[in-house]
Amino acid sequence: MRMVAVLAVAALLTASSCGSGDDDKPPPSTVEVFTWWAEGGEKAGLDALVTRFNADCPGQRFENGAVAGGAGVNAKQALTQRMARHDPPDTFQAHAGAEMTDYIDAGQVEDLTAYYDSWGLREALPAGLIDDLTVHGKIYSIPANIHRANVIWTNPTVLSRAGITAPPNDLPSFIANLSALKAAGIEAPLALGRDWTQLMLLEAVLITDLGPDGFAGLFTGETDWSGSPVTKAINDFTVLLSYGNLDRDTLDWPQAERLLIDGQAGYQLMGDWEAADLTAKGFPGYGWFTFPGNGKTFQWLADSFTLSTGASNISGTECWLKTVSSASGQQAFNAAKGSIPARTDIPSTGFSPYQRSAMADWKSTTPVPSCAHGSACSQPWQTAVNAALNAFSTTHDPKTLQSALAQAATQFIRE
Repeated sequence: MRMVAVLAVAALLTASSCGSGDDDKPPPSTVEVFTWWAEGGEKAGLDALVTRFNADCPGQRFENGAVAGGAGVNAKQALTQRMARHDPPDTFQAHAGAEMTDYIDAGQVEDLTAYYDSWGLREALPAGLIDDLTVHGKIYSIPANIHRANVIWTNPTVLSRAGITAPPNDLPSFIANLSALKAAGIEAPLALGRDWTQLMLLEAVLITDLGPDGFAGLFTGETDWSGSPVTKAINDFTVLLSYGNLDRDTLDWPQAERLLIDGQAGYQLMGDWEAADLTAKGFPGYGWFTFPGNGKTFQWLADSFTLSTGASNISGTECWLKTVSSASGQQAFNAAKGSIPARTDIPSTGFSPYQRSAMADWKSTTPVPSCAHGSACSQPWQTAVNAALNAFSTTHDPKTLQSALAQAATQFIRE
């Protein structure tokens, strides 16, 4: 017994000595942040946000749960698998808007409404954006940014060699420019990637041919997917595809972007994360313009973050979300990523010429959502549309594509 007592006292003294001094700080708590930001401007933006998080949240450690894949295609599949086995990350990236519906209905994300009040977000964010984020009177995500989807990026050198010196005013002029590039020896004037990037292109054409209200109505049931305006848009879309690279279904957007950088294409339609990515890859001399015929329409999407139901580190996740929502966090993140802040109280100083232009447009143009990026449609609806586009790559049948799109809308609008 005496030996046991001696050992116990020794152990207590050892623990006491190890617990004294500045060197004995508790190990940091890990916050797993699940995103699809794995390269280029997206990764640069995430790194800037993590630096801000490390400064704002001492005692917390960022754990990168990124899964690569444009628009989150691969990440969403991995997240679905984790949710099914009840192994959620502490927080995950999701597109604000309709894409959040499935997570909310499944009880996989927590209500964050109280944070909007305590962190002053109702004053810092546009009222319209907060309305779009609200589901049944509650808010379940915090937006980090605003992106614009309907942007054409250009290689000015390639264009000038074909005698093209100004952006096209309308869709027929754009097609004429594509034809001129082809005549000048550019085999694939329009750089294209896989299904979701083709959906972005189709959406831009739909905005041109239907107008912003008609386009938005496609996702509320007010516009008929079987109507003649959609038929025209699909035919225009088919013409544009004929000027694209034949290997488009095997490329993600950065690989398609490489065609633009290397001078093998003159144009690429992509979200404005491409601005930062082109600069990061040593191609700062790009040009840009809103998709021809879209006029004063801003097709928006927003990356947002959640608090997962069952998160293992709630306090750390709260600190991550507060950093994401803060003026300093959004300044650092968006300046690096190429998007613009969701907050309206951040000056444009320090942002690129493109970002300053987008910040001005966000205040003056007509906003419409994007199915390709979850602000207009749910994930199952998005999956059905991408499947229809994949099938179209094989059948090349516009009527079948329109029928599939109309069938998907009938199914998901009624649900």
